[in-house]
Amino acid sequence: MKPQLTDVLGIGPSTARLLEEQGIRSVTELAKAGTDKVVAAPGFGQIRAAEVVAAAAALLAAAGEPKAAKKKAASSQGTKKAPAKEKNGKGKEKNKKKKKKKKSAKKKNKDKKKKNKKK
Repeated sequence: MKPQLTDVLGIGPSTARLLEEQGIRSVTELAKAGTDKVVAAPGFGQIRAAEVVAAAAALLAAAGEPKAAKKKAASSQGTKKAPAKEKNGKGKEKNKKKKKKKKSAKKKNKDKKKKNKKK
């Protein structure tokens, strides 16, 4: 038996009706829907929409349904991926320099404290 919209975590009968008004009538359609489509339904923000879409995909996976292809949604919150580190190791080099600076600053502070104790 295929799971119903109300089987998805966070969706009750009222919410299922709201999603159906947006054209999302099944768990598969919900899992395939981008968050932008779900956000169009009343009561959904970006976070809740993403959670419900993920819960629908998880429910399908647990039910043994074929994996739904997800649509990419443009985020209005401007989240960006961090740039990938270069393979030449420059990223690691910078981290080592930062750690050395921190260590040397800590050492200087300890030296100052020792001098103040001696006085």
